Amino acid sequence: RALAPLLVSVLDAAFLGRACPSLRSWGALGVIAAGAYGYAATDEKFQTQGYAAYFWPTAYLFTISFEMAYGKKIIQDVDLKTRSGPVQYTNILGFPPMILFAQMGGEFEKFRVQWLDDGVIMLLRWPVGMLLVVGCVVGTGIGYSGWWCRSKVSATSYTLIGIMNKCLTIIVNYFIWDQHAAPIGIASLGLCLVGGALYRQAPMKDQDSSSQPKAADLVDAEKHLSIAKGRAENDDEQRIPLVQANTEP
Repeated sequence: RALAPLLVSVLDAAFLGRACPSLRSWGALGVIAAGAYGYAATDEKFQTQGYAAYFWPTAYLFTISFEMAYGKKIIQDVDLKTRSGPVQYTNILGFPPMILFAQMGGEFEKFRVQWLDDGVIMLLRWPVGMLLVVGCVVGTGIGYSGWWCRSKVSATSYTLIGIMNKCLTIIVNYFIWDQHAAPIGIASLGLCLVGGALYRQAPMKDQDSSSQPKAADLVDAEKHLSIAKGRAENDDEQRIPLVQANTEP
């Protein structure tokens, strides 16, 4: 996923009205990509299977890049009256796949057996009820904060924020659980964080062009300046005889 900002930055410039990233930002994205490769190189599956182990992550890369650009396109072009609209659409679209995977995983059968044994008391037990409430609150917060953040920054910046978040969670995992990456992999994640700090959001194309003076504007400015200079010289020429006349005895 660390390669996603590279693809999204191209989509940003092609379809979302953004200018191309600066050399500094391209370098920052390159640093992130290098850090991601360094982390993947320490993966056991990558070492044994090579790039074949990353078939599904590659498919996810193209999917998430399209989703990031398309979500920003919705924010720009669709007149959403409230922030709840995209949150509700996202959950509705994700509901059918969730039901499908639950059926494939046998979760409905497990729930039926558990319901026959305990009934409604199952939901009232404090670990289950607490996790259910916390999951609902956190999920709702992610939905609203995600779409709010998407509306404030570019698609590339939003993708980059998600990457930095994933890097931080992996670092936290290093201190909590015993199954984590090698020290070289953790150092590579630090490189990703450095690249994220160096990145600067690309401006809109119209803002970028408006900040630079056009050739026609420069010609008009020089023309007005020459006219004003000529008038000033003419006034000085007319003022000199009057001064001389007033100073004669």
